[in-house]
Amino acid sequence: MIRAVFFDIGGTLIRPWPSVGAVYARVGREFGLPATAAGMEAAFRAAWKAGKTNGGLTTSDANWWRGLVAQALELQSLANPPGYFDALYAAFVTAEAWQIFPGVIETLELQRARGRHVGVISNWDDRLRPLLKNLGLDRYFDSVTISCEVGAEKPDARVFQAALRVAGVTAAEALHVGDSEVDDVLGAQAVGMTARLVVGGDVRQATSCG
Repeated sequence: MIRAVFFDIGGTLIRPWPSVGAVYARVGREFGLPATAAGMEAAFRAAWKAGKTNGGLTTSDANWWRGLVAQALELQSLANPPGYFDALYAAFVTAEAWQIFPGVIETLELQRARGRHVGVISNWDDRLRPLLKNLGLDRYFDSVTISCEVGAEKPDARVFQAALRVAGVTAAEALHVGDSEVDDVLGAQAVGMTARLVVGGDVRQATSCG
């Protein structure tokens, strides 16, 4: 019997809007950077791929993001003006930089109506709690477990175990829903949780039998 349902955030409940590159370019224009959304999107993805191969804490750490932004600008042969990173970092806390996937609110409401603990398990930094509040999503969650606070990132078992302790449920009583086969599905299954993969942000389908 499932007593708790946990959700990943990025790529599962929300996505950058209209894209990461568009936000980079929009903030860049405030600093005189001739950046395009497409160019910055490609640079971001390349920098992300390179940065994620190093292991350890990545998306949980502001300094990691600072390095990624610097690399993305370098790939586009753009300057890194003072204040740009701070403005960009702050931009991703605003609701305007994100879009909630269709069906998310009704899914969260349904799980709560079923009397289940509804929580978050996310690889994120210290911006997640204020972001959830700005998006109006914080009211739907009984717990929020973030990698930056645990000191480990999915698929590390410690993140999932921390969430289970807060919810007061066993792994066999918990479902985790996310968009990453490795981080979310295999990571949750490794500690004994049920896991479902989200495809195209369709959390309704992923939780339809849960």
